[in-house]
Amino acid sequence: MFYPGFDITPTYDPLGFEYGEGVFGPVPELRTLDAIRPSLQDPSCTGPEVVYAIAMDTGREVDKPAMLERNLLFGVVTYAAGLLGNEPVRSQGHIHAVSPSCGASTCEVYEIWEGAAYIYMQERAKDDPGRCFAIYAKPGDVVITPPNWAHAVIVADTSKNLTFGAWCVRDYGFDYDDVRAHKGIAWFPQVDEGGQTTFVANPTYLPSTLEVRGPGDYSKFGLRKDISIYQQFIDNPDEFLYVSRPQLDPSLWEHFIP
Repeated sequence: MFYPGFDITPTYDPLGFEYGEGVFGPVPELRTLDAIRPSLQDPSCTGPEVVYAIAMDTGREVDKPAMLERNLLFGVVTYAAGLLGNEPVRSQGHIHAVSPSCGASTCEVYEIWEGAAYIYMQERAKDDPGRCFAIYAKPGDVVITPPNWAHAVIVADTSKNLTFGAWCVRDYGFDYDDVRAHKGIAWFPQVDEGGQTTFVANPTYLPSTLEVRGPGDYSKFGLRKDISIYQQFIDNPDEFLYVSRPQLDPSLWEHFIP
């Protein structure tokens, strides 16, 4: 498992987290299969009863004042292994709602700790989804989803649990309306008999193309390779201000390519 920069350990039975000395975090919330059925390709499918456990607002006690000052929180999620019918375990997909603190939708900075993921994103959740990407990420990889884009997390290796951490704005909110109106994201992941993940178009959207690849170049965001994003915050608490204050540099999001 990739070391995230502070003492936190995912658990699998039940899904959740254990916090080490000097680390804060809530009792994880559990997302069930029934809660996400409307956004799956087969809403009547079978699969793990608990799809994932999420703890929004974790970290070292000593760092909390700096997080509060910058309106940032660090969320952690562990997903179940396995399938939801023919789909890999995944989230239902949403857009980040406008946060009152900054008056804008905000980005999210993901870091994979264990397992593998596709961070799926589409430019819009209207009839025309625009550009669509499925970014394959393994432990230590970082992926950014931009403001206003619909996005979802997909387990890429269904034989393993998936755990990741993410920097988010503290007054976050999720908008599911347009994704649910289209009965899911624009491209459904499917696992074939050989265990390989492919993607099929959701016919409720206009035709689009999907680019599947690894993470892009995020150097303009000041991210450093091989150093956890939590440690990067410890080293420079202002590094992730673009998360909670996207208006500081709108150029980061013009012509964004993940």
